[in-house]
Amino acid sequence: MKLGLEGKGAIVTGASKGIGLSVARALVEEGAYVVAGSRGSSPELDELVASGRATTVSVDLSDAGGPDGLVTSALERGPVDILINNVGAVTPRLDGFLAVTDDDWNHSLNMNLLAAIRTSRAVLPSMVAAGRGCIVTTSSINAHLPDPAVIDYSAAKAALANLSKSLSKEFAASGIRVNSVSPGPVSTPLWLGEGGVAATIAHATGLDALEVARRAADDAATGRFTTPDEVASLIVFLASDHAGNITGADYIIDGGLLKSI
Repeated sequence: MKLGLEGKGAIVTGASKGIGLSVARALVEEGAYVVAGSRGSSPELDELVASGRATTVSVDLSDAGGPDGLVTSALERGPVDILINNVGAVTPRLDGFLAVTDDDWNHSLNMNLLAAIRTSRAVLPSMVAAGRGCIVTTSSINAHLPDPAVIDYSAAKAALANLSKSLSKEFAASGIRVNSVSPGPVSTPLWLGEGGVAATIAHATGLDALEVARRAADDAATGRFTTPDEVASLIVFLASDHAGNITGADYIIDGGLLKSI
């Protein structure tokens, strides 16, 4: 299915790897031009830039001025029709709630909530002026499935899904759609990489990281992790006019991990 994204301008945050990289690649394949915001690049993102359909902006989105700089750079190139708020970070809190410091909370809220707030706030005036636009934000299954092992991440992602719903109500009359996507465990470095969730839990429990990942996968009805490309396919569909009357929705993609309705 061609999604009608030819010539659209898009910003993707956290685009150097994982879900963000898959989203950037999918948008380019659909004919969009992508401004990829991340702290650093990667060989895969460099390859995308070499295609002539993407550019990178080196930015620290945990810094209060980072989102404005990213959006300013993107608007210098042309209109931004699509914003994908994807940047995020998680640290397992295996010593319990009482060990989670203010600095820990501030870091999680900054990366998982405030970065999306600031980037959305920076891009929305141009979308309002154009009378159109689409924002899709990567939330998490933990927005619906609070977990004390990632308590600050869960709280931030729940707030992020709530934010998306509120924005969808305020800006619908301006022709702007706002949705979120909530993946379960995804086969990305965040979960499976060195220093990722599986490795951190393994180090604390004495289990093998592969065993930690296997147990997490077994919790899903499908018995496996979601792939980054599967999440990207959903996000890019929501960014297209094929989803033209979908706004204020949160789409769970977790292989049946969440058992309640």
